[in-house]
Amino acid sequence: MTATSKPAEFSVPEAKPSTHLSAVEIARRIAAGETTAVAVVEEHIARIQAVNKILNAVVVECFDAARADAHDVDERRARGETLPPLAGVPVTIKECLDVAGTASTFGLPSRANHRAEADEIHIARLRAAGAILLGKTNVSQCLIYTEADNPLYGRTLNPWNLDRTPGGSSGGESAIIAAGGSALGLGTDIGGSVRIPAHFCGLASLKPTSGRLDDPGKYSVPVGQRAIPSQVGILARHVEDVALGLTIANGDPDPCDPARSVIPDWSGVDVSKLRIAFYTDDGTFKVAPAVRRAVNEAAEILRAAGAEVTEWMPPRVPDAMTLFNRILTADGLAGVRNILADNPRAPQIQQLLRVTKIPERLGNGLRQVLRGLGQTTMATNLEAVTAATAAQYWRNVETQLDYQEAFADAMARADGGPFDLILAPPCSLPAYLHGATRDLLTGGGYLTLYNLLGYPAGVVPMTRVRAEEETERKPGLDYIKKLAQRIERGSAGLPVGVQVVAKPWEEHRALAVMRTLEKAARLRPDFPWTPVTPPAP
Repeated sequence: MTATSKPAEFSVPEAKPSTHLSAVEIARRIAAGETTAVAVVEEHIARIQAVNKILNAVVVECFDAARADAHDVDERRARGETLPPLAGVPVTIKECLDVAGTASTFGLPSRANHRAEADEIHIARLRAAGAILLGKTNVSQCLIYTEADNPLYGRTLNPWNLDRTPGGSSGGESAIIAAGGSALGLGTDIGGSVRIPAHFCGLASLKPTSGRLDDPGKYSVPVGQRAIPSQVGILARHVEDVALGLTIANGDPDPCDPARSVIPDWSGVDVSKLRIAFYTDDGTFKVAPAVRRAVNEAAEILRAAGAEVTEWMPPRVPDAMTLFNRILTADGLAGVRNILADNPRAPQIQQLLRVTKIPERLGNGLRQVLRGLGQTTMATNLEAVTAATAAQYWRNVETQLDYQEAFADAMARADGGPFDLILAPPCSLPAYLHGATRDLLTGGGYLTLYNLLGYPAGVVPMTRVRAEEETERKPGLDYIKKLAQRIERGSAGLPVGVQVVAKPWEEHRALAVMRTLEKAARLRPDFPWTPVTPPAP
């Protein structure tokens, strides 16, 4: 399916029972003999075959191998073997991650005939734990913008609203999990790529501490820069599944290596003893009313749970956002240009490449002109994507280290602190309209801040946009703000999440808070229940 084609009309069946269940519950039922792995896999394949005609989320199918793996699980149980923790659980994987015998194209037509020789390590760990791989899911080209849309596979649609993107770059993953085609998935995150899709699609997700689950991919932002390393992250419909997936992907602990340390039991965290900061505006981009409400409601839930919750403003986030962009584009995206070579380019990536080719002297003048025309947001974005010399890059990394130290100090010394965790918006807006990321790159520093810091950060679904709170932005000249207003209009009913951030290597605390929020939010009438059946196109 191309980015502009319409799928044929057909009837989408209701999700079958196992496609509504958590990964933990599916594994329990299979181990207890209440169902079979074969039955579960067939139900999920049928669901994918139905909804994928609309969504275009799964771009590589592994159905025959999945059926064989499911038979193996059932035979092991019949022999009385103790099954591993994900035995029989259907999973999907972001297309850029290597699976033996399949392509990892990153949305590049030139790699369509690529075949991986072996499973990427985190996938190998999930499969060793009994997970059954159903397929691989769509991405943004070179994983560099927050949509799942590329010249090879086309565009993925959001199951909540087909005019909206499921996010990116792990957008295919979030769309198929939200629609009930998969119970658990792996994505990657260097600037929000598992958290924005979770927020846009009503899921839970977690990006771990930088260095815990390093992403080995080499066809995106060059891995040669190690100041902001991409991490493999987990997506699911339930926080307990995110926790289990993280533990398994982390592998066997190594007491000599903090990146492979044991992840403490998240269920043993006493939320009432935590000190939690929250904010709804980081000074980079104003959030939509529903996003602000979600964070405030999350703060109240945690207060009711006994936690000490304090409103707080993180230090110098606009500067941090500029620093993030300058580090990742220090080569002027020359590495991405080399990767693209003669491949057709998605409009979103073409726009970014044009901006990074503007000479610095010309860029200074252009920014002044833009500000004079009232385009302040565009001028600020332009300033942040400037090519650097090696010496400038090193200075930027030194500035990053200084900022990490200042941020930790601010958490420790704040009134109401020292803080254990932070509540924040995951993005300033609900799910974007298709194509919006050509101009609206990140929607603020809410996500990228924690990639710059290297902190673990998760998203948990909280609510949906109400009709009366779609937008409160005033008319003006600023094109980016007008684009944000267009995104907010018509957003009623879309899911809204909250971001939960912990200190490095303390993912268990983030998961405990996410679980507390999830339990309370699920009791509310506006909780974004998944799986969701996509509307007819």
